[in-house]
Amino acid sequence: MTSRFTELTVDCRDPERLAAFWCEVLGFTVIERSEGKVEIASWEPTVEAIQAGQMPPTMLFVQVPEGRTVRKNPLHLDVSPIDCSSADEVSRLLALGATKADIGQGPDVNWEVMEDPEGNIFCVVRSLAPKD
Repeated sequence: MTSRFTELTVDCRDPERLAAFWCEVLGFTVIERSEGKVEIASWEPTVEAIQAGQMPPTMLFVQVPEGRTVRKNPLHLDVSPIDCSSADEVSRLLALGATKADIGQGPDVNWEVMEDPEGNIFCVVRSLAPKD
């Protein structure tokens, strides 16, 4: 018996806003909407494709009435730019509504800790852009 990692669910106050932010960050599109929920992905999931092999998970944003209660997420996303430097990607994400975050990481790390528009922590790590 085997399970598949099919989606990452994010509790939030405004699923539409957060889904739009993450669509811009990751180049995903909305694949499903319902009352208080928005699901985004890089592909259109089918049961057959998921059963056949591990496919990239979707992100599901679910509206909840309460806000975050802790500062640091026990689980967070790391993103790697694919066509620019990490510094350029941080600038792009700031323009989309992200903010830089200090969770005690110190000045000598080689990644940038950020928060999405609802304060969820994520990191911009190494660039995957081709080297000249």
